Amino acid sequence: MPPRPLDAVDRQILHMLRADGRASVRSVAERVHVSRANAYARINRLVEDGVIRGFAARVDHERAGQGTSAYITLKIVQNSWRTVREQLRELPGASHIALVSGDFDVLLMVHTPDNRTLRELVLTRLQSIPEVLSTRTLLVFEEEDLEPGV
Repeated sequence: MPPRPLDAVDRQILHMLRADGRASVRSVAERVHVSRANAYARINRLVEDGVIRGFAARVDHERAGQGTSAYITLKIVQNSWRTVREQLRELPGASHIALVSGDFDVLLMVHTPDNRTLRELVLTRLQSIPEVLSTRTLLVFEEEDLEPGV
């Protein structure tokens, strides 16, 4: 079944929940100018349709003891994405995995306590995956989560 189109109120609700996933239905209703029942029904529909995949906390990785962040690019054996993806999901500190086009195949975001742990992750864990042909590590000096638009 194709997804139902989102209207302006749905987009406002998504915007609000991205900023504060703990917002009450009442506060959502008040801010988007609909009844509580309407806000509740819309949020449930967004969840049921898979538009909202879950609710999560935005973490300050440095304050959480994960002060080193890096993007790691991987070249992998052709047609091994599913196998590699499952192994990458198991890596400690992995926060984002994407199959991409271009000069490499996979973009991986990791957060580790320090550079030594990052080095071990790359040299021991990643490079021991048979389907990984090569890696390149891009150390993040500063990062900021942006609230994506809908």
